[in-house]
Amino acid sequence: MTPTAHDGMLFGIYPGSVTGDDAGGLAVGPPDDPSRITAALDLLQGKPGRPFLVRAYTRFDDTTALGRPHATSTPADAARYAVRGRRLDLVAQYQSASGDVEGYCAYLRELVEQYGDVTSTLQVTEEPNMTSMPTLDGAYPGVQEAIVRGVTAAKERARALGHTHLRVGFNTTPLFGPAASFVSDLTRRAGDAFLSDLDYVGLDFFPDVFVPVAAPDLPDAVEGLLRHHRRTVLDPAGLGHLPLHITENGWPTGPGRPDRRQTEVVETVVGVVAAQAGPLGLSGYTHFALRDADSGNPGLFHRFGLMTDDYAPKPAFSAFAGLVERFG
Repeated sequence: MTPTAHDGMLFGIYPGSVTGDDAGGLAVGPPDDPSRITAALDLLQGKPGRPFLVRAYTRFDDTTALGRPHATSTPADAARYAVRGRRLDLVAQYQSASGDVEGYCAYLRELVEQYGDVTSTLQVTEEPNMTSMPTLDGAYPGVQEAIVRGVTAAKERARALGHTHLRVGFNTTPLFGPAASFVSDLTRRAGDAFLSDLDYVGLDFFPDVFVPVAAPDLPDAVEGLLRHHRRTVLDPAGLGHLPLHITENGWPTGPGRPDRRQTEVVETVVGVVAAQAGPLGLSGYTHFALRDADSGNPGLFHRFGLMTDDYAPKPAFSAFAGLVERFG
């Protein structure tokens, strides 16, 4: 289930600062500084050539013009960071209010053409199970059809262009109760092409962020959630053989949320993911995010970074670099 040729775990990070909030808006602040991003990525990646993902987001909606280059939404011009052995983890959001799945599939083909050379993973939609916020793709009609048709559209174009390295997948947040059927419902409506073209499944999860978890309980909580997702969500959907990639995980600092706790959470979560990589088929870990959106704002969503908004490292930055060196 390991997607890379090296023996270690595949790491990555979202190097932008813009963050979605819980009200359907965006947490923003000072603009990104590409030179400082590059310097930080070099430090986190460590030795040149070590596989390392740079997570970037791009968006299809009813105003998207096909037949021309598509810019990444955040970070801007993300391909510039795919150097030194790094590659993009490109998220293609589906946000068509009219349900234009055909247009989205064409968009995915064009993304493969434009970014395929520098992209390792192409994620079709973002959190499609989340229906309550317009910044997430579950709020838009036809999202399941967009996943099913989009995965095959992207994979077919990748094969045609000889991009055998490009893996195509989709993600969700943790799924419990009736919501746990989301993936099974998806695979039931899909045909054989989707099941054969799908390379991985992603999981965005943020333990001890929205629901507090006592520090002594965090390792078991993380392992239990990962095991649940594998055994209760993916296995019954017929996707138990596919790698599960942690596509977003982080912990924000701020009032009542000290830097030392961020370090503890990062070390704990990555440690559990590394320990369970074999038993649970975990293919990698991508951190969210490199720097704060706005370190002067006390809001929960403004301080997810391993660095402040002026690129001063928090203690968790060096801790994460150490984890990449140890497990990557």
